[in-house]
Amino acid sequence: MGVLQIVVVIVILLLLVKPVGTYLYHVFSNEPNRTDRWFARTEKGIYSLIGLKKRGGMSWKKYAISFVLTNIVLVLFSYIFLRLQKGLPLNPSGIGNMEETLTFNTVISFMTNTNLQHYSGETGVSYFSQMAVMTMLMFTSAASGFSVAVAFVRGITGQKSVGNFFEDFVKAHIRIFIPLAVLITLIMVGLHVPQTLKPMLEVATLDGQTQQISIGPIASLESIKHLGTNGGGFFGANSAHPFENPSPLTNVLEILSMWMLPASLPYMYGLFAKNKRQGWMIFSAMMTLFVLFLALNYYSETQGNPAINAMGIDSSQGSMEGKEVRFGIAQSALFTTVTTAATTGSVNNMHDTQTPLGSITPLTLMMLNNVFGGKGVGLVNMLMYAILGVFLCGLMVGRTPEFLGRKIEAREMKLIAIAILIHPLIILVPTAGAFLTDLGKGSITNPGFHGMTQVLYEYTSAAANNGSGFEGLADNTSFWNITTGVVMLLGRYVSMIAMLAVAGSMIKKKPVPETIGTFRTDNGLFTGILIGTVLIIGALTFLPVIVLGPIAEYLTLR
Repeated sequence: MGVLQIVVVIVILLLLVKPVGTYLYHVFSNEPNRTDRWFARTEKGIYSLIGLKKRGGMSWKKYAISFVLTNIVLVLFSYIFLRLQKGLPLNPSGIGNMEETLTFNTVISFMTNTNLQHYSGETGVSYFSQMAVMTMLMFTSAASGFSVAVAFVRGITGQKSVGNFFEDFVKAHIRIFIPLAVLITLIMVGLHVPQTLKPMLEVATLDGQTQQISIGPIASLESIKHLGTNGGGFFGANSAHPFENPSPLTNVLEILSMWMLPASLPYMYGLFAKNKRQGWMIFSAMMTLFVLFLALNYYSETQGNPAINAMGIDSSQGSMEGKEVRFGIAQSALFTTVTTAATTGSVNNMHDTQTPLGSITPLTLMMLNNVFGGKGVGLVNMLMYAILGVFLCGLMVGRTPEFLGRKIEAREMKLIAIAILIHPLIILVPTAGAFLTDLGKGSITNPGFHGMTQVLYEYTSAAANNGSGFEGLADNTSFWNITTGVVMLLGRYVSMIAMLAVAGSMIKKKPVPETIGTFRTDNGLFTGILIGTVLIIGALTFLPVIVLGPIAEYLTLR
């Protein structure tokens, strides 16, 4: 039954990929289509309001500057709101102002689409902050990532320009995230997820005492939390909390919400490339990697804890530690794999309590940073590896490498090298640094190899802009707030700007006629090459540290 549950959700996703991908193409193709009838008037009003009279194409540099400056302005406003939230409205619980380093970490986290939370939502932020800061940044960070991904696709597929950031940013809101968020919010309310501005409920317990129960505008945050692959929870327990995720039905809805858009982007890319096989090739590589790591997590969790098995205790139901009974192992394993493959960070079970081999799945998916990915990140990173694969194949056969009819030369490979190398650098260097100071080691709550994994997971999650954590780590300190904040910034903006530069370089190149010797990138052979490239680079950079963490822990348990 567990396997059947997983298969049904995957089949539903497969049915959604083509229609959703087609819709995304119509939104960003900038060609007249039927969606204009519903949204064009609203968008014109916004363009007029912000002074965007001409929506001509930008250079990649102007696009990148517009993207970064918009994000900076949003960060500044959010920082001010959190530092002053005690005196702002919609604060029925009287929650105080957020501490300086925690505020820095929080606004960076939400603007980078990471949502790494070093605070507990129900006690750390007011209703106003949940809506005006957290929910707002969930929309804008997702729209920013989508815009950059579309600009990159335009560049490598030979469109006239990479587009206009502000036009893409507005369209992502008006035609994708806001309509879908309203729809999902209404469904979530119908499935008993709270949506209210009333203060805490005070209820009588069975022993005659009173208990306060936190509520609030939860459904609206939950919708964009998953649609935008954000992951930040209204409550500290995130989607394990029954108000955020009350039933198996809401669990499936949340899984599809965070998986649907990233999984549909490859099909959109195929339409831009005028070759749907290109899109399916990328999607096939993503899904193959996904299924491999899902199988590892599901198998490991169903086998239970080796130490408990050795004691003769029956663990035939598998390892249920840290999991909700209403979801079980199958929906917990699927949620874990989707939330890290799509860099969402939402959790319906505690990753810290997973079996050692099971924890390899979320760790590795974040280290690879390209299996579906968040809003556009997965597609961009997978295409980056595709270009690298073409380059390596070209070197082996002695031909000038080409991708989508354009030559891959030194400039593109230097930029791709920067994007590839920055990811392990900002994970491994801070991880090593944390063990060299008491500020880092003092937060580890589990000694030995598991403590190693706690620190590694924190920086991997920050670098991958994922946000999930091994919650055993005591991370709300100035050291962790500042270091993970810097890692999140580098993880988001260095690779994005580098890939925009690649798009700007590719768009200037003249198409090369296809010949009998042209290396095809839309067949099963290249899908295998792409998967191999991803796994080999991932193994070369991260296998040693995984051996020091979860693999060593598994061997000692046995």
